Amino acid sequence: MTISAVENPQITKSSARMSPFWQVTLYLPLPLNILASATTGAPPDRILATVSELAKAIGTEGLVAGQVVDLACTRNNQNVCLDTLEFIHIHKTAALLEASVVLGAILGGGSEYQVEKLRTFARKIGLLFQVVDDILDMTKSTEELGKTAGKDLTTDKTTYPKLLGREKGGSSPEN
Repeated sequence: MTISAVENPQITKSSARMSPFWQVTLYLPLPLNILASATTGAPPDRILATVSELAKAIGTEGLVAGQVVDLACTRNNQNVCLDTLEFIHIHKTAALLEASVVLGAILGGGSEYQVEKLRTFARKIGLLFQVVDDILDMTKSTEELGKTAGKDLTTDKTTYPKLLGREKGGSSPEN
């Protein structure tokens, strides 16, 4: 299952006249329903907290917000600044990683302090993941990546290496 429906060619082909925003929002209730109905053995307040957390991560405060800004900047990125790029990735890549970590902490009974520490850690790992992914996209082959290499360049996406240069972003993930 993919939450980022606008990046799923099966969905976009079958609903070509639908705006990208609606393509995403039509599929948002599914993971919430699965989480609420399939979680057993946890107290109801924790289940409710996880549903709320996931809704925030994939909704207009998270993935949807990041995707809307990302789409607005794609092929129109001459004036995209570092703050905008970070907004996109905090609300997309980092938000999903953050949610996966935080949901486990909440369901496992973590304290508010523990949950917030894990949230911060996961957000930073999410941003780091995106920087490395951007670098790999421009330095590795399709065979090495297991996905289409150079896709960011062909779609004219703003990336960390494009915005900051390879010197500041690192010439390879090992740097």
